[in-house]
Formats: sequence, structure tokens, C-alpha cells
Amino acid sequence: MAAVAADFMRAFDAPGLSVAIARGGRVVYESAFGVADRQSGERLTSANLFRIASVSKPITAAAIFTLIERGKLRQQDKVFGAGAVLGMKFGTPPYKSWVEDITIDHLLTHRCGGWDNSSDDPMFENPEMDHGRLIGWTLDTKLLKNPPGTHYAYSNFGYCLLGRVIEHVSGRAYPEFIEQEMLGRCSISDMRISGNTIAERAPGEVVYYGQNGEDPYNMNVARMDSHGGWLATPRDLVLFLNHVDGFKATPNILKPETIQLMTSPSPANSGYARGWAVNNARNWWHSGSLPGTTTIMVRTASGFCWAALTNTRRSGQPDINLALDNMVWDMARKVSSWKV
Repeated sequence: MAAVAADFMRAFDAPGLSVAIARGGRVVYESAFGVADRQSGERLTSANLFRIASVSKPITAAAIFTLIERGKLRQQDKVFGAGAVLGMKFGTPPYKSWVEDITIDHLLTHRCGGWDNSSDDPMFENPEMDHGRLIGWTLDTKLLKNPPGTHYAYSNFGYCLLGRVIEHVSGRAYPEFIEQEMLGRCSISDMRISGNTIAERAPGEVVYYGQNGEDPYNMNVARMDSHGGWLATPRDLVLFLNHVDGFKATPNILKPETIQLMTSPSPANSGYARGWAVNNARNWWHSGSLPGTTTIMVRTASGFCWAALTNTRRSGQPDINLALDNMVWDMARKVSSWKV
């Protein structure tokens, strides 16, 4: 397993790599390779925190479904407009075409009709704006491309909106709700929202290394909270997975029928459900990618839950995201018989 990890790190010039694997609700493998900080030579440990990027989305989705289970929200609730969840709190009514047709489920499934992860992704523009100003600016200036519900287009901004839905419905700040109602129930205590600069590096957090001219410290990562802003260890993510995996080894924090719905693909994309990528093998997962960050979190139908985090990203081929995913599968296959 260490040799597989070493091959990945050499191929992508990764300073550090941290992996945790659980089976039967118990962590059965945990290891860290390389360094947290090249300049100081600080060795990486399993306790080091990493930015997890879009692996944050399944956590936000599970929080939305928690509110739905509690009767505070419905999937088909409209998000904007008179009588909608967020009403006319953001932007300047009357809203542009189709905005008032967007539902909670459209946001969960990336079917809101636009604001996608392209060169004009709102989440990577106007870094000086807070959530409220950015949402207002986006609603006022960026037209939707399609009627909601008709097309899949991966949207970071959509999950930013879900974070604001959680705040509005719960009456609590997004991080507070997640920490108290989600992470605490999974025995996770060290996750937090990332800072933006090296000076805002959290205790125990790694240093990130850009490649191909990318700068990991030139983004508003804190503003990405509900779509890509969390810090975590692989063990944290595995503990979360253990509580939403649909297996019986660990008590789940969502009902079986909710987990089934959350991991069922939408009509617009057979490979993406509600906060999770899915396939016909009944595996579900999410990857994450930012300058200086590549991450993966996986629940397999065969009973494994695992996560792998590294503190770099390389663009081009071979694809580092696919390689990180394949690496953990290869590591797991090195064990002929897993015992729990």
C-alpha cells in the first residue's frame, strides 16, 4: 500500500498524501506520507488538516436532507421570489428569467439552469464580496442559460445558495449548523472552514503547493464554505461516510429512505445524485479540486468507506483526480482479506 502511495506522489510531485480506510464501520487503515510543509520539513501525520474542496458538497447535501427530515424544508420548495425560502433577500427584484422557478432539488442536482463551473463561475469572481453581495450581483448580472430542471451543469454557486438556505431555515450560521447537527453526531470535532491566506493557516493545517502557475492562496476559500470550504482529515471524512453509508455497522444520521433518495441520480445526469457522484455499482463518492488541493471521498457497495487528501494539484494529463481515485482502489486491493 505504501508503494502505491509513493508511485502517486512521484507521478504528481505531491508533497504530502493522507489516506484513511474504513470497513464495517471501523477505521482499518490510516497513514500519512511525505510532508505538511516543504520549507520547514514538517512531516505529515494523519492528524493534519487539508482543504477538501468540493468534498464539502456531500456534507451540505446531508444537512439539507436533515432539514427536510425535520419538516423544515421540502425538495420542491422554490428558492427565490415571494413566498420562497430566501424570498427576495438577495438581488434586485423583479428577477431575471427562470430565477423564481429554481427549487431546492434543482440546486442539489446541479439543474438550476446556469451559474456553472466554467470560466465565469461566480464563486471565483469578486473575491472582496461577502456571500450576500456576491449572490445579489450574480442574480442581477448573470442570466440563466436554461430553464431549471432541464439540464445538468455542475454549479458551485448552487451549493453556495444551499448554504444560505441552511442558515435561513435553521437560524444559525452555516458552519455552526454543520458542526452541531452533522459533524458532532459523527464524533468529528476538528473540522472547520478554511482561511484564505498562508497567514490564516489553521493549527495542524498543511501548506498547499500550486503547479502550472497556480496560487493556492489567491482565492476566497472561506466564502466557498458550503460548496468547497471545509478543512478535514481523511479520518474525519470516513467518520462522516460511516454515518451516511446506508450500512448497519454504524447508526446513520439520515433515514434509509432519505439516503436512497440522496444517492439516486437525477433525470438529467445518471452519474450524479444529490451531492454525490454515483454509478450502477451502487458506489457513491465525491472528488475535490482547487489550486494546491486534490481530494476524494468514496463509499463502496462492498462495505468500504475511504478518503484521500493531498496538498497539490496538477493540470493536464494524466488526470490527478482520476489517479487519486484509482490509487485508493489499488491500495485496498493490496490486502487479500480485510478483517473487522
